[in-house]
Amino acid sequence: MTPLERLGLLALHRLDPETAHALSIRVLNAGLAPTPGPVTSTRLATNLAGLSLPNPVGLAAGFDKNAVAVNRLTRAGFGFIEVGAATPRPQEGNARPRLYRLTEDCAVINRFGFNNEGAEAITARLAARQRGPVPVGLNLGANKDSADRAADFGRVLALAGPHVDFATVNVSSPNTERLRDLQGKAALTALLTGVLAVRDTLALRIPVFVKIAPDLDAAGLEDIAEAALASGIDGIIATNTTLSREGLRSPHSTQAGGLSGAPLFELSTRVLARVSMLTEGRLPLVGVGGISNAEQAYAKIRVGASAVQLYSGLVYGGLSLAADIARGLDALVQRDGFASVADAVGTGRNDWL
Repeated sequence: MTPLERLGLLALHRLDPETAHALSIRVLNAGLAPTPGPVTSTRLATNLAGLSLPNPVGLAAGFDKNAVAVNRLTRAGFGFIEVGAATPRPQEGNARPRLYRLTEDCAVINRFGFNNEGAEAITARLAARQRGPVPVGLNLGANKDSADRAADFGRVLALAGPHVDFATVNVSSPNTERLRDLQGKAALTALLTGVLAVRDTLALRIPVFVKIAPDLDAAGLEDIAEAALASGIDGIIATNTTLSREGLRSPHSTQAGGLSGAPLFELSTRVLARVSMLTEGRLPLVGVGGISNAEQAYAKIRVGASAVQLYSGLVYGGLSLAADIARGLDALVQRDGFASVADAVGTGRNDWL
């Protein structure tokens, strides 16, 4: 992190978190944030469900909910980015305040509730984006008051699908009441089958992933794996935020919502390891949760992830963290004698089971 970026981060942390987040998007679009371009090498370039990634370090959904900074973000060092979540109709989300920094824990709690401008507005921006080597995906959500939440995911995909490189079915946000009920085996199989049927009507086939919660028990993870394999989904993103509050020190630790950041790393990595074992390499996995350095990204890859995503780490490490992690990952792969990141996938899984 440069001194100027460090100063900017300190200034943002003096503001209300949601105000600071909106300002950070404006700063990025104004060209005042680091955008070194895609970081890549022969070791970092990898394939994720048919997507060619310059590097395996992605941006998780939530940072750019409304796809207003896509062009800048694809030049920020990431190997792929995910925007959204988008719901069929615009919605306000939950009442403010709904975002909290847990500085003592290097963590964040949010209870946004899928606030976004709606699929039409988001799709229009995605259609106008500059295409390049960094794949752009959309996180699909459901309206809180929808009569058929399962169908909402397909509605968003039908609209936005022609303008994205991949899509993610988000049934794991803890901030929409009863949304996680869709992770049950029967419900999830039906939902994914419906979404993939919509995907198959698109002129260009794009990979579709499903994002799961870290709070599932062993039986729940088995159901997820079976539903994913049976449906033909292209991959699993593990994991979303957690409802756990174990070991937190911050006075904000009692706030309702999903916890992300450093405290999620161990839980999400163990879930990732379990999913890797259950799917036996038949599905590519994306590891998310608590990544703030190259060693943690590498740990998730060695557990079984073909790629990783980060978001909360940027709150404390700045936007340059993406490029720093990619470069550090390159060095770690070289140190261990692997020709590519792909060769390291799953080599350390047993350490986390």
